[in-house]
Amino acid sequence: MEFIKTDLSGLTLIKPAVHSDARGFFLETYSAPLFQAAGIDCVFVQDNHSRSLQRNVIRGLHFQRPPFEQSKLVRVIRGSIFDVAVDIRRGSATYGRWLGSELSERNFDMLFVPRGFAHGFCTLEEGTEVVYKVDSVYSREHDAGIIWNDPSIGVDWPLGGAEPVLSDKDRALPRF
Repeated sequence: MEFIKTDLSGLTLIKPAVHSDARGFFLETYSAPLFQAAGIDCVFVQDNHSRSLQRNVIRGLHFQRPPFEQSKLVRVIRGSIFDVAVDIRRGSATYGRWLGSELSERNFDMLFVPRGFAHGFCTLEEGTEVVYKVDSVYSREHDAGIIWNDPSIGVDWPLGGAEPVLSDKDRALPRF
């Protein structure tokens, strides 16, 4: 497993070792000792799974306020996404900056999003399924987010001129 540090402190792209043959493939998606050796030392307590029926579905940008902040380990099991993390840690040298990465069922890449980041994604294919682990349970009272197209952040979503498919909740999120 390869852990690739990004320009945003703590945000890590993970490339698992994929063992393929005529039968298919095998890979480890999580190993506590390997993650701890790479400086990712959190205890995951919940798994989430989303399926988006259409292309250009944007989910996010979501985060949880203290004391229910969440680190996430995100991967795609069907289709592909443009995955986005925005540094919302006040005082961080990269506050307000974002990073996007394509995660897909073909590249097997995963993204570790530490606490203090808003997270979201745009589906690049119909029928895309995303699974992710979190290190804190969901709390409706601490649920928060940032509007997907906030100009002060400037995420370059790969919509190709199409309108995004949004939930009512995500459409009403505030600016950064």
